[in-house]
Amino acid sequence: MPKIVIFSDAGMSAESGINTFRDHDGLWENHKIEDVATPQAWQRNPELVQRFYNARRKSVLEAQPNLAHQLIAKIQDFAECDVITQNIDDLHERAGSRHVLHLHGNIRLAKSSAPGAQYSETFYPVQGWELNLQRDKCPLGYPLRPHVVWFGEAVPAYKHAIQLVQDADIFIVIGSSLVVCPVAGLIHEIPATCEAYYIDPKADHLRVPKQYHLIPQTATQGMQMLFTQLKERFPNKT
Repeated sequence: MPKIVIFSDAGMSAESGINTFRDHDGLWENHKIEDVATPQAWQRNPELVQRFYNARRKSVLEAQPNLAHQLIAKIQDFAECDVITQNIDDLHERAGSRHVLHLHGNIRLAKSSAPGAQYSETFYPVQGWELNLQRDKCPLGYPLRPHVVWFGEAVPAYKHAIQLVQDADIFIVIGSSLVVCPVAGLIHEIPATCEAYYIDPKADHLRVPKQYHLIPQTATQGMQMLFTQLKERFPNKT
């Protein structure tokens, strides 16, 4: 049974109506990164940071998995499939993917803002879309913050992601501009024998090595084509 690893980014969720951060109409056009997405921003103005991510969480709850999410989940019918995502939404899980590694966190979860708790693996499910600074606190009494990796913070899941990519028979990059470090480096971790694909409207070999097959289409268009090919090649494991 082949081991397929998916690496998804903002272009995947954009087709579900979730705003990206870096496009011309993205979230960073309306908010300064240093005001809402750094540890220092939380220290200066936690109310503003909480409002920003509450709004993001609300948009995630209102969104639905698109066809690309659904097709990725269906890969599990004939292959081992791990998803590595830079997205902080839970659309892969809601589509049915069972093995999802969130590099930048999951906005449906919260964690303590206590000193030293930055990389704690204790998470708290968020009921609904809103976290409240006065109401929602950890057992030590510190307000809960979003479970997201802010600028200036390390990416704790990155080492695990490297291990998954290094074991891949087939590696598929979807909807990523591949400009965010260090996670963009994952594309160079695949084995020499790995079959690799890059699905993105702007896919070219300036972004990925020649080992990658380019599919210059949207996430849903590219996954429809690639899923059909994969399903024909591999028998259903059931």
